[in-house]
Amino acid sequence: MKSALLSLIAVFFAASVAHAELTRVEIKTRADIGESGYEKIIGTAHFAVDPTHPRNQIIVDLDKAPRSADGRVEFTADLYVLRPKDPARANGTALVDVLNRGGKPALSGFNRAGGNNDPATDADLGDAFLMRHGFIVAWIGWEFDVTRRDGMRIHVPVAMEQGRPITGIVRASATAAANGPELAIGDLAGYDPIDPAGPDSQLTDRATLLAAPVTITRTRWTLNGHTVALNGGFQAGHTYELSFRAANPPVAGLGFAAFRDFATWLKHAPDTVAPARHTIAFGSSQSGRFLRDYLYEGFNTDEHDRQVFDGVMSHIAGAARIALNGRWSMPTTLGVYAATSFPFSDAAQRDPVSRLEEGLLANARARMNQPKVFYTNTPVEYWGTGRVAALIHTTPDGTADIPLPGNVRVYFLAGTQHGPSRFPPAVTNGQQQDNPVDYWWTMRALLLAMNRWVTDGTAPPLSAYPTLKDRTLVRASEIAFPAIPGVASPRPLTAGTRVANTFVPGGGGAGTALPLLVPQVDADGNELAGIRLPDVAVPLGTYTGWNFRKPAIGAPTDLVSLLGSSIPFSTTRAMREAARDPRTSIEERYASREAYLAKVRQSADTLVRSGYLLAEDLDRVMKRAGDSWDRLTVSRSSAQR
Repeated sequence: MKSALLSLIAVFFAASVAHAELTRVEIKTRADIGESGYEKIIGTAHFAVDPTHPRNQIIVDLDKAPRSADGRVEFTADLYVLRPKDPARANGTALVDVLNRGGKPALSGFNRAGGNNDPATDADLGDAFLMRHGFIVAWIGWEFDVTRRDGMRIHVPVAMEQGRPITGIVRASATAAANGPELAIGDLAGYDPIDPAGPDSQLTDRATLLAAPVTITRTRWTLNGHTVALNGGFQAGHTYELSFRAANPPVAGLGFAAFRDFATWLKHAPDTVAPARHTIAFGSSQSGRFLRDYLYEGFNTDEHDRQVFDGVMSHIAGAARIALNGRWSMPTTLGVYAATSFPFSDAAQRDPVSRLEEGLLANARARMNQPKVFYTNTPVEYWGTGRVAALIHTTPDGTADIPLPGNVRVYFLAGTQHGPSRFPPAVTNGQQQDNPVDYWWTMRALLLAMNRWVTDGTAPPLSAYPTLKDRTLVRASEIAFPAIPGVASPRPLTAGTRVANTFVPGGGGAGTALPLLVPQVDADGNELAGIRLPDVAVPLGTYTGWNFRKPAIGAPTDLVSLLGSSIPFSTTRAMREAARDPRTSIEERYASREAYLAKVRQSADTLVRSGYLLAEDLDRVMKRAGDSWDRLTVSRSSAQR
């Protein structure tokens, strides 16, 4: 009995040491979520990491953070878990959703496909897709500069230099949407100026996003917090960059450690509130970029050399990463033309600019414990904001296709925008209507495919993306976009330049122009390759991943960040001819509403067979198609009369 007791104590001690990085969880709220069969658990996670551990030494300024009596760095983060109350309902997988500026993208995506793209809360779970399929859904704060009042965040220590405050220059930009005397630079909300009127404060002006900056005379402007007042006012469409001296940089890279150790706690800790056999990380846009950096910097191996995430879904990130693990970090920024650095692809590539050879997953930090990975992108990430998504599957100079690693799949969501717009769409900040094509139907199918891949090894659907070899990927100047009256051509667009990668010698060719490779289109202007949802395969219009700024908000030759276009076909041949529209009208394409819906159903059935759509979603896909037909035929015809 004594021997058995000693063995039990040894097992308990080993288990407690094994998850010591997340030291305890303070639960503040535990409540049922309506009749869903799920409960929500809200609290605070307490962490303590060893700054000398090889898995933590990559965290910038961790060696300058205050330490506890046992030599570790302590910090806390907001925690939120949705779990089935009946363990028999759980599918064994925790979907750890990377917060986007404090919000929960998985709920507003997977649970609300076919909706109006409104944020979902735990009280408004849409059709509760994630719950119906038994996922534990979990979040942990990782971003220190969250500004939304209800946002989840992390609370990290600041770096000190031998007990003295560290100071440095911070800078961020904002584009004015209207003429006015003041402009708030929200990306700097995490920092306060030491001396707003001091010599280190500077303001520059760019007439377009990629124009050269012009310094504004210091006597013309004043700074109050993070808001600038300018004599003569700000001009709509111009981009202004503010810089000033700040103090006390947070050790922001601890956000990666929190995400790592939270998932490890879910998988291995005996005291976890939601035990999971498998973990899948999902990140969208900013948080998709977070995941690309998380993998690149080697955080998918924990302090005990165990694999953290079995699967990773990095959504609408393109080839970009995030400004998190560095001094004066600003993860909240959109990273417009400022988030893409070498390496771009997972496989190691020889960079002709820097002469370096490295890959996102092919480096010493990341080779161990690699997860299965999905990259999903829209045409927005190919065309705009400098995210150059094509570089995840081409050479760094964009001259050749490259093979994907066996654990990676790439899916291009043709004819969509960064986040689906409301339906029916309207003109917001662009020259054309926003793009309402809803890719979340496909994302739901891909999530279940990823879960099967990590749990039982079932191969997921084949990758689907444009390539240079078959000419479905081309230089922007070679795009065959039709000359639609009133629609500007995207051919003159460029991709901006690389930013510095601080983890490689020389910065990885920072400042080098990025190649702009984009998906080729058909005669209607709809993309040829990738996953073509019925909206694109059986179109009622042209659907793009770009939309130029409307003149009222300035800079009409710049794209609206993250926005696409929907450009309806003419209803009748007479309307088409009167408008001189080269695209065939709806009446010329489809004999009737029934004929149109029959083609939509055929397209949808093909997607189901290919694994890009779920049979359970077919009815709602068909309803959306019918609603689109009615809006573009019945209502427009009535308006014409």
